[in-house]
Amino acid sequence: MEEKKMEVIEAWLRKHRLQYTGATRHPFILSLRDGTIHMSSFKTWLAQDYLFVRAFVPFVASVLIKAWKESDDSSDMEVILRGMASLDDEIAWFKREASKWDVPLSDVAPQEANINYCKLLESLMREDVGYTVAITVLWGIEAVYQESFAYCVEEGSKTPPELKETCERWGNEGFGQYCQSLQKIATRRLQKASEDELKKAEVTFLSVLELEVEFWNMSRVNA
Repeated sequence: MEEKKMEVIEAWLRKHRLQYTGATRHPFILSLRDGTIHMSSFKTWLAQDYLFVRAFVPFVASVLIKAWKESDDSSDMEVILRGMASLDDEIAWFKREASKWDVPLSDVAPQEANINYCKLLESLMREDVGYTVAITVLWGIEAVYQESFAYCVEEGSKTPPELKETCERWGNEGFGQYCQSLQKIATRRLQKASEDELKKAEVTFLSVLELEVEFWNMSRVNA
């Protein structure tokens, strides 16, 4: 059993490769990479993701609290805190981008896919949700964005110059290292998890992948 748990995330990524690829190589991302993205689609994503990030902040704060209460390694808090600190800059970035593209954020209402994703985040903030599940979800959310946008800045991509900054925001090496740090924490916790915790973490991870696809789909509605 211990051997089975050792590489649990890698095992999930093999087992659920279709779902993971669906989230990280979605047509929205492919259109960014090949330069065919419709600006209406990008603007929809920009406005909806701004709303999502605002809901993401309290979720990350709840993971930080769970780390403080449950973690067996004090460095976990430092990793999560670094990610949380960057969210202030991220919200400011969304506001600047929205202004640049004439997207009135104050008038934006969350679409159904966004509402559903935020409901998942809120459900994970409950006290009865353990740190292992919460940190696994935090890794999953960040990893999907990192892998998706990194694909758009790889050599050979035709991402429009005016959208490269967006892709580099999550596709850069520093964010990639942050995601690796989260994966190490999640792997360590899953290695020690009970069967029930493992099952819950895997099911919730799959929910994240499904919701990511729905979020990308929502962004392409007007394309």
